[in-house]
Amino acid sequence: MCLGVPGKVISIKENLAEVDFGGIRRKVSLLLCPDVSEGDYVLVHVGFAIQRLEKEEALETLRLFKEIDRGYLE
Repeated sequence: MCLGVPGKVISIKENLAEVDFGGIRRKVSLLLCPDVSEGDYVLVHVGFAIQRLEKEEALETLRLFKEIDRGYLE
């Protein structure tokens, strides 16, 4: 099983994107998703964008992650 995490593409330089994961920014390879643009949301696994996501889908997934996290703290 793998876990993909959604993030927002902030900038792109060649085949690398800077992706924001709720305040944490990381460099992500776009070799598997060359059609991604700045402002898009992507699903990231082990440093690679593996799929472009609709904004609503990405935000819903992030909301669910936060809900799960809150459950661990209670």
